[in-house]
Amino acid sequence: MDSYLIQMNGHGDHAPMLDVHLKNTGNTISPGKVKGRKPRWAVRASEMSKKTFNPVRAIVDSMKVEPNPKKAMISLSLGDPTVFGNLPTNDEVTRAVKEVLDSGQYNGYAPSVGYQSCREAVAAFYNCPEAPLKAQDVILTSGCSQAIELALAVLANPGQNILVPRPGFSLYKTLALSMGIEVKLYNLLPEKAWEIDLEHLESLVDEKTACLIVNNPSNPCGSVFNKSHLQEILAVASRQCVPILADEIYGDMVSVRCNKYEPIATLSTNVPILSCGGLAKRWLVPGWRMGWILIHDRRDIFGNEIRDGLLRLSQRILGPCTIVQGALERILHRTPPEFYHNTLSILKSNADLCYAALSAIPGLQPVRPAGAMYLMVEIEMEHFPEFENDVEFTERLISEQSVFCLPATCFEYPNFFRVVITVPEEMILEACSRIQEFCEMHYQGAEGAQDLECDK
Repeated sequence: MDSYLIQMNGHGDHAPMLDVHLKNTGNTISPGKVKGRKPRWAVRASEMSKKTFNPVRAIVDSMKVEPNPKKAMISLSLGDPTVFGNLPTNDEVTRAVKEVLDSGQYNGYAPSVGYQSCREAVAAFYNCPEAPLKAQDVILTSGCSQAIELALAVLANPGQNILVPRPGFSLYKTLALSMGIEVKLYNLLPEKAWEIDLEHLESLVDEKTACLIVNNPSNPCGSVFNKSHLQEILAVASRQCVPILADEIYGDMVSVRCNKYEPIATLSTNVPILSCGGLAKRWLVPGWRMGWILIHDRRDIFGNEIRDGLLRLSQRILGPCTIVQGALERILHRTPPEFYHNTLSILKSNADLCYAALSAIPGLQPVRPAGAMYLMVEIEMEHFPEFENDVEFTERLISEQSVFCLPATCFEYPNFFRVVITVPEEMILEACSRIQEFCEMHYQGAEGAQDLECDK
């Protein structure tokens, strides 16, 4: 038997040695058997992967329905403003990326938290006297989704809990459960334009609560919280000493004049806040995967520990796309104001059209949106007794009318559905017309619904 010594990496004069014995079998060398172990394949998925569950995908993938072949499919389900080509990004944005690409200066690795100059650009864009920011307060991430993931990972340990809105963006729960973090759902109130039920929210706080997620403007609700309501939310966080994770990816996307977007960090000096945002929605480039975390901590409650934790977590994937980083300063500071105004004008027009059309349909109760890209619609299920729930309702809507809306069960809020309002105007009108035809076909008045229940 031949013996081979392989030196392993080590420190000092005496690096560890691994003595490997190999059997010489003529032309080939094969490892000897390891005593006490019978080799066998035992590859299993990790516990983290088993805990990862996306309710939207689970529900949508289980909807085994075919659209009506006689009608072209209209999808009002995907929160991607680029799908139909009616909302392109601004020429200044694309030129910025082209110039960076042509320069050849951003093809290498960047610091895991982003280039210093790019962090300075983001800090300058969001800096204001009420919530001052410097480059060291900015962490660049691969989209807002990763910003949320890092913020959750740095604030919460397995076994702790976080407070999440209901209805709310499903990714919060998906990320938290994969990390072994419990999710507690606090209620939003449709009759109050989806404001938070503050009493319910505060009742959920306990000694294991790690953070409160506030999504404003909201997906899926399209709501925009006013200043006084944000101050009430901050008062709860302050009383309970719970930090806030603010999902503000739809910041400034407000389509109703009487509403005004208020970054929550501008209204508090004592509640520590991690604000997550990015280019995806306001600049209409979700595929570019550029996001950020803004650290607001004027009382030094997070201190170095949270900042250092974010730095270490960001080192797992070495930061976002360097090409887009290189273009950030120009994108943020040279995109013309009329681009934003035009986008909001289109969203407002679509929201008004959709709300008016759906409000006229018996059995549906839309909630008027004020921002973001969505509208939520209540299904008065008692008038559609042949359907068990919102999932069945939306399945039949696809099979009969080829209109796809997301059932709000995806957002922990049954018997509603969500409409995306970024589609072209003519498509909005056609979709609403088909929804009306569908509801008129299946609507039962109080007596008819009662008779159908008796027949069952």
